[in-house]
Amino acid sequence: MTSAAESTDLTGKLLIAMPGMGDPRFDHSVIFICTHSPEGAMGLIVNKPASDLEFADLLKQLGIEKRPDVRPIAVNLGGPVENGRGFVLHSSDYGSESSTLAVGGDFGMTATLEILEDISRGDGPSSCFLAMGYSGWGPGQLEAEIQHNGWLICDASPELVFEGAAAGKWQAALATLGIDPLLLSSEGGHA
Repeated sequence: MTSAAESTDLTGKLLIAMPGMGDPRFDHSVIFICTHSPEGAMGLIVNKPASDLEFADLLKQLGIEKRPDVRPIAVNLGGPVENGRGFVLHSSDYGSESSTLAVGGDFGMTATLEILEDISRGDGPSSCFLAMGYSGWGPGQLEAEIQHNGWLICDASPELVFEGAAAGKWQAALATLGIDPLLLSSEGGHA
């Protein structure tokens, strides 16, 4: 018999870190799952701003000129894996056939310089953020963490992923499930 976590594809869903999950890198994290299969999972944290990295500084390091009228985008810590590598999670109105991973109908993920160049010219997606690094799980690892009450799962919406302050996204994600964060316990139960 398989559990719901083992048989469900979580691609395009949000993971909400439970209190007491045990890994401080994910404390109060909300993670957008970009891919999930029997081989593992990959996602990007949507609510951990990179306090020491600005979009304009990153473009400068990469030699990409930004038009003055183009708004900067948020830079987040996407996770502890390969944190020198950038991934842009964006709305589905942008895409490259060869380099964009379509995630559901509302999202895409692109990890090339081309998207940063397009954003700097004002030709990028209408909604996006840049994530440095990613969150990854090997085969069965994410499912085990869910079974051990490490994560809750909710639907992802563009509003939740791209809008609002990062500090409020954990509570907002819980609210989509009708959960009051004050009522959560770090102790899990099993029937």
